[in-house]
Amino acid sequence: MRKLDYRALLDKVQKPARYLGKEINAVHKDPDDVQLHIALAFPDLYEVGMSHLGLKILYALSNNIPGVYAERVFAPARDMEELLRAGGLPLFSLETWTPLHAFDLVGFTIQYELCYTAILNMLELGGIPLRSKERKDGDPFIVGGGPGAFNPEPLAPFFDFFVIGDGEEVLPELLEEYQRWKKSGDQQRISFLRRIASIPGIYVPSFYEPLEKDGKFVGIKPLLSGIPSKITKRTVDLEHSFYPEAFPVPYMKVVHDRAMLELFRGCTQGCRFCQAGIIYRPVRNRSIPRLRQLAGNIIARTGFEELSLTSLSSGDYPGIEELVDELKEELEGKDVQLSFPSLRAESSALKLADRVQRNRSGGVTFAPEAGTQRLRNVINKRISREEILGAAAEAISSGRNHVKLYFMIGLPTEKDEDILGIVKLVQDTLAIYEKRDKKNRGPFRITVSTATFVPKAHTPFQWEPQIPLKEIRRRQALLKREFRPLRKVDFTWHEAEMSFLEAVFARGDRKLAPVLEKAYRMGSRLDAWSDKFSFSLWKRAFEAEGLDPEYYTEFQPGYDDPLPWDHIDTKVSKEYLIKEHRRAIRGETTGDCRVEGCRGCGIKNCPGMGVDGNLSL
Repeated sequence: MRKLDYRALLDKVQKPARYLGKEINAVHKDPDDVQLHIALAFPDLYEVGMSHLGLKILYALSNNIPGVYAERVFAPARDMEELLRAGGLPLFSLETWTPLHAFDLVGFTIQYELCYTAILNMLELGGIPLRSKERKDGDPFIVGGGPGAFNPEPLAPFFDFFVIGDGEEVLPELLEEYQRWKKSGDQQRISFLRRIASIPGIYVPSFYEPLEKDGKFVGIKPLLSGIPSKITKRTVDLEHSFYPEAFPVPYMKVVHDRAMLELFRGCTQGCRFCQAGIIYRPVRNRSIPRLRQLAGNIIARTGFEELSLTSLSSGDYPGIEELVDELKEELEGKDVQLSFPSLRAESSALKLADRVQRNRSGGVTFAPEAGTQRLRNVINKRISREEILGAAAEAISSGRNHVKLYFMIGLPTEKDEDILGIVKLVQDTLAIYEKRDKKNRGPFRITVSTATFVPKAHTPFQWEPQIPLKEIRRRQALLKREFRPLRKVDFTWHEAEMSFLEAVFARGDRKLAPVLEKAYRMGSRLDAWSDKFSFSLWKRAFEAEGLDPEYYTEFQPGYDDPLPWDHIDTKVSKEYLIKEHRRAIRGETTGDCRVEGCRGCGIKNCPGMGVDGNLSL
């Protein structure tokens, strides 16, 4: 295989460290000595992709399998893309600078809807035909996984197959099947796809056909016998699963520049807008002895000075105080700071942070999500105003000079009084600071960040529309006006048009694929970056394909209406989602199943719960 030399390009780009691939713990093998060569692709810049735990896990796991070599490839920045196109050079992997089209498999982590054009850009730059039907025998197979695979339909024509669920569970089976197919001598693409279509958790979209009646989606049917009508996600036994101990250590600053220790996977809080809380069920914990062992080995092999205790809600780990004490003992004398990515807005969570933070003069982050108790009940955020302010008071009295508060706007049933409730909560937090003795008061700021609600597949709010674009802007303007007089408050918001497009693709079907390709051809790139995002370009793409994007954001299906993602089975029953949606509209909360027992979500064999998952509320 002819390898290309890209060294001449590195002194012409702003951040050459994005493309070096020579980091500590990067894996180097000879591609000619392996049976299977994989590119693990992340459709965003290096500094974002290198912060993603899932990519680290799959990279180390793949390279641990005999005969397999996995390399990394990230979306190029605009300066590198221009150089590649000008020189007629293909996009390349980091470790060996192998062109993307020379790999056997190219696996994309699909983390976010606004990365979709980056996927197409990486394929084309890599010399790979965009659509699966255009690829010939000998071209790489393109596979997708991650949260975006739980509604794969807008991307379906561009992917050969998707992995639904935990990659650690599926990947070894998939790679073993590939090696068997390669040894068989049958090199037809269709043969391999037929082999893997029956593996649980594998979805081959070309083997399924979307159905319509009078222009309306009515379902998806298999085209071949012997393949499932529903693709059920795979879940790994976390305690006994592989976890990397030698993360590649970047030479440049990345978004999360620290080691990560995953405590558990899943969440029992049940926030009704949260897709991750559904698709990562059931909750699976790693034991304290296993976590202690991993922590010591990770720090010894990476040299990071911070170890983040990561999960969707890390403070919910059973025995979290004991775990923190064990990890501090394990890392004693190694000058390593433990940290939590975020905390629940309650005093107990702050006390937990105090156990790991040496310096309390920094900041703390809370996510109340909604400004009034009524709306917090709707979204099942079971925390009271008193608890939020109590946590803020404790943060301020402990000497912290910065409080970050995360909210959402446009939530189902939201009214202006809920919006103004955000302002009141921030004002009351400021008042706590102002009441402190001036001698004990240092500089202090509150950062308020608001995202716009995006209805996601497989959540209780999948039946809810997103508020119209004009209304998003109005509610953002209301908050801007109210926060303007508050000098110690910094207000940030997510761009309305980006949230709108996210909702379009989150609820989308295969009809969106031509729009996506059109927007890409018109120049759309790295849409997740506000300075790269062009809404006018997207509007032109929708107009060119004759589709109304507002149909996807504003449609409000009934419970019996088929949805484009119904063939993807998260193991959480639709009956449970309906029940939760009805409770939301009534303003009723649902308790944490770790505390109050099984809530009947439909998950069977839920570790640690001792129930079959079929109990009723």
